[in-house]
Amino acid sequence: MFNWLSQVVSVTGFSIRSLPQRKGSSAAALLGIAGVVAVMVGVLSIAQGVLKTMQSSAGDSNAIVLRSGSDSEMMSGLAGDDARIISEAPGIARDASGAIASPELFVIINLPMRSTGTDANVPLRGVQAPAMTVRKGFKLIEGRMFEWGLNEVIVGKGAQQQFAGLEIGSSIEVGQEVWPVVGVFEADGGLSESEIWVDAAVLQPAYRRGNSFQAVYVKLNSSDAFDEFKDTLTSDPRLNVKPMRESEYYDSQSRTVYNLITGLGTIIAIIMGLGAIFGALNTMYTAVSSRTREIATLRALGFRSGPVVISVVCESLLLAFLGGLIGAFLAWLAFDGYRAATLNWASFSAITFAFDVNIKLLAQGIIFAMIIGLIGGLFPAIRAARQPVAQALREL
Repeated sequence: MFNWLSQVVSVTGFSIRSLPQRKGSSAAALLGIAGVVAVMVGVLSIAQGVLKTMQSSAGDSNAIVLRSGSDSEMMSGLAGDDARIISEAPGIARDASGAIASPELFVIINLPMRSTGTDANVPLRGVQAPAMTVRKGFKLIEGRMFEWGLNEVIVGKGAQQQFAGLEIGSSIEVGQEVWPVVGVFEADGGLSESEIWVDAAVLQPAYRRGNSFQAVYVKLNSSDAFDEFKDTLTSDPRLNVKPMRESEYYDSQSRTVYNLITGLGTIIAIIMGLGAIFGALNTMYTAVSSRTREIATLRALGFRSGPVVISVVCESLLLAFLGGLIGAFLAWLAFDGYRAATLNWASFSAITFAFDVNIKLLAQGIIFAMIIGLIGGLFPAIRAARQPVAQALREL
């Protein structure tokens, strides 16, 4: 056993030390794998960014109430009396102003993207004062709060970065009216940063909604208060509503986008990975061919086939590992934190997010590179071990 391990160490060391003699083919395999990993991590970081944005939107003790049967705010509708009854339910946290419950109106307006100039569906949300307390991490970072009762808006940081015409002092057109932008806010990186906010009492007549809303966002006394809150609302004969935890709601909102991007990213990675495998195969077959007589000499001196196979596979894995590291680093350098916008299929509105190249994703990229290296090195290794010694010694 010790002799066999000694042979593995000797042959593998010799194989790796000879890499500089094959700079061209080794570099081609390494860079090919790096490119695959960089693209794979970059695409999947979009899905991770969307997921992180949705998760950042959910407060631990927050809930949302929609009309029964609705899966999103766009499909929901609540009368003003319904919103009042919901705000009086037990379990809702209170402050000096009363219940921390915000009946809200959600509509969509068209604004041009900064990057392309094409129109995008941007969420315009009518809120009440408790919205600033319900939303996790809400903070004005520029300008001022809009005046209640006036046609003024504040915009999320993400919306301002991605859509044109949202600088402080500029205006947006809503119907026949012009509404000035007076402030910019952030909300802990959540979905609200993709939105434009206005007083709900101003938005209702602008869209002829009367005294109606689409959702009520509430802050509960604690996460444990949700069951009592839900049971009270669903058992009230005056209401026909669907209470949900915010975490549950945003998870359902992100699922379609996350699955779509992850599926496409995986398909792209597999297609490119097949190309990288062929590149690795070519590199390792070339390496084996150039060392045919060396390998045959080692076997004639008593080295077994197993150490030869392991040495070739280890060489391929080393190239794949280095390529994976380079690709992961390039993806992190190029994509992490890059802000973009995509369509939320649940509400048909744009959401802004930052690409999230996290440790888990980098590890997945490197593991994928190692799989490419293993497959790319295994078959040439088996060929090298099976080649007759006498025939190999006569080559070159």
